[in-house]
Amino acid sequence: MISRTVLAAKEFGKVAVLMGGQSAEREISLTSGTAVLEALLSQDIDAYRVDTANDVSSQLQNGRFDRAFIVLHGRGGEDGEIQGVLSSLAIPYTGSDMTGAVLSMNKMISKQIWLQQSLPTAQFEQVTVDTDAEILASRLGLPLFIKPVNEGSSIGMSKVNSASELSQAIALATEYDAEVIAEQWIDGEEYTVAILKDTALPTIQLKTPNEFYDFEAKYQSETTEYLCPCGLSEKDELHCQQIALDAFNALRMNGWGRVDFMRDKLGQFYLLEANSIPGMTDHSLVPMAAKEAGLSFTDLVWQILETSMEGTR
Repeated sequence: MISRTVLAAKEFGKVAVLMGGQSAEREISLTSGTAVLEALLSQDIDAYRVDTANDVSSQLQNGRFDRAFIVLHGRGGEDGEIQGVLSSLAIPYTGSDMTGAVLSMNKMISKQIWLQQSLPTAQFEQVTVDTDAEILASRLGLPLFIKPVNEGSSIGMSKVNSASELSQAIALATEYDAEVIAEQWIDGEEYTVAILKDTALPTIQLKTPNEFYDFEAKYQSETTEYLCPCGLSEKDELHCQQIALDAFNALRMNGWGRVDFMRDKLGQFYLLEANSIPGMTDHSLVPMAAKEAGLSFTDLVWQILETSMEGTR
């Protein structure tokens, strides 16, 4: 089990819990942020809610905060923007720095880096509304996924079963991002590995009756199953965790995060994407994995806050 460093709550000083923002994942961020704030307060940490939708620089300067716990999902939080603001104000913060955030947020860049590092990832191509559906289908096969490059929580994502569905799927994705990729469909099981302080937590297998693990399955459905223990052999789970750590490090991520996979019928793992600020709601995966590792939610939140301390980033 990952252990806390020996710190008193007062050593963290005044903590801004950054949540909300203006991304498509605002409501999820508010839910995650409220849970984190309550967990910090329950441990006598001097923590405060800061909604970054409203002049965050002024709020941070006026609040005279000693550090920040970032619980912003999507744009403005996982794309390096808030990390840049905090760095300019010399306020330490949790998780990845600006570089790690940028590299992990952009799915296309992430996958290009993984390929350079000989890490397994599903085939992909950048697409536009002018992409020839038949040619794309001949290269990647059907079905395939259409994904906005810089969105999370499966927002704007579609499974395309026929070439005739492609243009509509791309149009939906471009409502959220100018950059869109098509990704090979991997027929198999979905897994995720949470990482905390350079340690891979127990792997979770995700099972949903939906066509894929979409927004509804992630945050609303009561039929989604989370298997932890995940059902893999010890050897396969260790292999999956090592790929996750390698993928995390390749993107220069720090502190904590999550890496998502598919495993095909032949047992091959394929990297899907990385998340530098995963959800912390009651449906979220990092708290589930932490619980399996023997960490309560309050322990997890404390340890994530520790990543803001000098020498831990």
